Amino acid sequence: MSLLTSQQITAYYERYKSTELTFTKEIIEVTGLITKQVCVRCMGEMMPCLIYSSSFEGAKIVVNTKSGLIQKLQEARQAAALKFCFNVPESDNTIIVMVNARSKGSAPYGGSKDMILVYLQYLQRPPDDLIVTMGRILDANANAVQRRGELIAISPDTQRKLHILSPNVEILIQGVPRQCILRDISFSGAKVVIMGLAKFLEEREVALTIDFEDPASSFSLKGRFVRSEIVEGRRELLAMVIAFDEALIPIGYKIRINNYISQIRGDRGPEQEL
Repeated sequence: MSLLTSQQITAYYERYKSTELTFTKEIIEVTGLITKQVCVRCMGEMMPCLIYSSSFEGAKIVVNTKSGLIQKLQEARQAAALKFCFNVPESDNTIIVMVNARSKGSAPYGGSKDMILVYLQYLQRPPDDLIVTMGRILDANANAVQRRGELIAISPDTQRKLHILSPNVEILIQGVPRQCILRDISFSGAKVVIMGLAKFLEEREVALTIDFEDPASSFSLKGRFVRSEIVEGRRELLAMVIAFDEALIPIGYKIRINNYISQIRGDRGPEQEL
């Protein structure tokens, strides 16, 4: 993963300052959040909590009613600090982030009598480590919408920069595995070269598996064949265009594509689509 300059980090902060990121199971996995080490500090005591969501301006956390946090917040005039802890990919290191905050209120969580949702407002810009960790995801999600159809042709050079293990990939067609060659990819789809007849392939549901390295990861991209193209000089081959099911695209895949586009096009933000 490439390092970001202070200018790029500031751009993340300004661009996505108020955008909330909900810490779903997938987001927890991608960020490496160590949930058991997340806590809120108040009156010198560290109390465990769950992070429901966060922006660069504040967070929503879930705590047990028996934790005594609400009473402590009242004693501390609503002052607290939120601790994040993240695993660093492919290493034994962790990143600890502390953000000073002030409680802006609370409410029952999901109708439960035992859990409370607490609203925290950060008192200053969060540390860069948090901005980078969240910013990569927020930027990938934004560009996945704004640059959804921007094609990346697969060549030895782009394969290397994308860290794709091999252009020879597996695809499941209606659950049946087939081998194909990756020709291009985008946030929203791909084109593969495969043996077959168009009439038997078009509109079929598929799942394309792409393996990456540095760090090693594999993504299954579900969608369907929407169009076929002739491969010149090879009558037995077809170039099949896949439209991914955008509700199922892994965030890790979006980050991979976004890292490449940001590197090649420059960090100009999703609002400046080419």
